[in-house]
Amino acid sequence: MSATIEVKYYNSFWLKETGTDQEGNDISWYIEEARIRGGYNNTTVDFGVKAYAVDAVSKGEVKSNSLIYSGIYNSRTGINNTNQFSVAEDITKSLDPANGSIQKLHAEDTNLIIFQENKVSRALIDKDAIYSAEGQGTAVSTANLVIGQIVPYSGKYGISKDPESFAIYGYRKYFTDRRRNAVLRLSLDGIEEISRYGMTDFWRDELSQIPDDGIVVGGFDLHTKKYEVSILKRGQFTRSISNIDTDYKTLSFDESVKGWTSFYTYAPDFVASLKNKFYSFKDGAIWQHYSEESSARRCNFYNIPSAAKVRFIFNQNPSLVKNFQTINYEGSKNWIVSNLSTNEDIGKYINYYTQANTQQSLENNLFSNSFSKKEDKYFANIINETPQNNREVLFGKSMSGIKGFFAIVEMEVNGTNAEQFNELFAVSTEYVESSY
Repeated sequence: MSATIEVKYYNSFWLKETGTDQEGNDISWYIEEARIRGGYNNTTVDFGVKAYAVDAVSKGEVKSNSLIYSGIYNSRTGINNTNQFSVAEDITKSLDPANGSIQKLHAEDTNLIIFQENKVSRALIDKDAIYSAEGQGTAVSTANLVIGQIVPYSGKYGISKDPESFAIYGYRKYFTDRRRNAVLRLSLDGIEEISRYGMTDFWRDELSQIPDDGIVVGGFDLHTKKYEVSILKRGQFTRSISNIDTDYKTLSFDESVKGWTSFYTYAPDFVASLKNKFYSFKDGAIWQHYSEESSARRCNFYNIPSAAKVRFIFNQNPSLVKNFQTINYEGSKNWIVSNLSTNEDIGKYINYYTQANTQQSLENNLFSNSFSKKEDKYFANIINETPQNNREVLFGKSMSGIKGFFAIVEMEVNGTNAEQFNELFAVSTEYVESSY
């Protein structure tokens, strides 16, 4: 009985030997012929010299603190060597493993900025640095060099494990370091901790309380020229539009005033700017901020309305016990004072009336007031209705005001007026010296 066997390999033949292996399978081989074209006394071939390396550990190894680059890619000439990593060439560069893994790479001009968990460095690309006896560094080009010398920035700062907090505008780079409870800016003069501008305690408390599954999202708003950063505590709230997020903080930093200017009532998954427009992403949807369309509403994020609030402190002459008598502001007419409190234990909640005499009920009816307009400014007296035995008011002719070293005031625009354009330029108070 004859049979035709198809051999899938060139210059080889198939041989089957009767018998089975230990698992019961038939034993068969493909044998490669050593002679070219199979001729008698033809030229023979051999395996020749083989290069090999013995790896005792067959498992993959993750070098989280190292960089490696492949061959070049040139679309004009059709060269694509991106799958080639020659071990014969010096194509790797390792950083100090004590500074943690590499979380973010940013190419800037001819340098590569490397963000580790605990350190920020820059690698010179296609050049190296030569230092003089005085310590002055000069970058020089070197042949066959891709990743040159790695120069660390001053300061023990990193990006932790929050590469999503990175944002860039011009030569300024912004990011957070939750391990050091800091928000940082990297510019031409090095790394600066911008969280110290009046917000040291806030960032210390908030960043230290982020759970392991929480993230910090950052981006630069080209519309307002501000750095937006949002703390999202994933383990403590539901990230869904249908459920209003309650455990998050979203703030903005303004370089023009060198301070944190506002809190926002939205918790994005990602933020980005394009052509002077600011976008945020939530649950797979993209939302444009500052839209001028007729359907756009102010104080409305992801179709969830909220009130516009401003909170500030009257703290002039902090060592002086004062009797705050009035609240005055410049701006639109729709603002009301929703809360006023001092350092005292009593007299903290108020009952205010808006410009249209619509009552805004609060917990205790200690005060009542309405704003009156005079010369484009709004004035309101703080009428104190607290009983005299609570030591809160001055005895005598003046029965208005609230006593304390400082006063905390909250003003807001809510309801249908919150969707309108409302401005608040300045807020002031009049007080007299008080005594107990």
